[in-house]
Amino acid sequence: MAAAASPALTGPLVAITLFAALLHATWNAMAHTVSDRLVGFGLIGLAYTVVGGAAAMVLGPPPAWVWPYVLASAALHVVYNLMLLASFQLGEFSQVYPIARGTAPWLVALVEVTLLGRSLPTWQLVGVLVISTGLVSLALDGGRPSRRQLPAIGAAVATGVCIASYTVVDAQAVAATDVLGYAAWMFLLQGPWLPLVAVAVRRRAVATAGLSTVSRGLLGGVVSLVAYGLVLYAQTSGATAAVAALRESSIVFGAIIGSLVLGEGFGRSRIAAAAVVVTGIALINF
Repeated sequence: MAAAASPALTGPLVAITLFAALLHATWNAMAHTVSDRLVGFGLIGLAYTVVGGAAAMVLGPPPAWVWPYVLASAALHVVYNLMLLASFQLGEFSQVYPIARGTAPWLVALVEVTLLGRSLPTWQLVGVLVISTGLVSLALDGGRPSRRQLPAIGAAVATGVCIASYTVVDAQAVAATDVLGYAAWMFLLQGPWLPLVAVAVRRRAVATAGLSTVSRGLLGGVVSLVAYGLVLYAQTSGATAAVAALRESSIVFGAIIGSLVLGEGFGRSRIAAAAVVVTGIALINF
């Protein structure tokens, strides 16, 4: 019997997913613009802890079999945030953000073929090649990367590896359990670590953080949670593949924000390369 087709996204769900993508790019840009980014990420983690803790108290603990997934996802998210922090410290937002987000779906497709023995339809193989072209264009933007640029690109790729890893873990868990409860405990368990790191490494900076830093950090955390919640809501429609593809329009939003709002160079070329990556992601997911 043929598998049932994935439901199509309605107009309102398309708008919700695009808004979530914009919010995701926005909170990343906010984190990038905080003067002391470690303190900023610590404040984002504080928001995760407070909101996740409140939600976990209301929703209660997940089933016993879910805990390994919650713990694995939380650990991967901590590493993801550290790699994202490193990429923001080392590189320009309009370059490292699209590389990080675009690497993840490319890796998931690659793992399916090489490790899980699955065959991809022709259009999905084309999508992998298109994503690869866009990522190479972003990495080579402005010419061959210098030694100084390589650490930023490496951190962005490592961020993408983390995204791919927790995506696989989360997909297996939420297929058979309450999505909101799972997310609440995942955010609660990942939340405290970066605040602890920030206090240990930047104790004085944390104590003297100005209103701008505190507000951007906490607001960034809340915006991140809202973006994640909107995507989860859109996924309840059953159109998982369409949502996954559409949410990565955040790659284009990130390139636009970096170029037009943050005033970073190579604006048109990075926006075009980001659009190529999103096209490839759409081919993989449809």
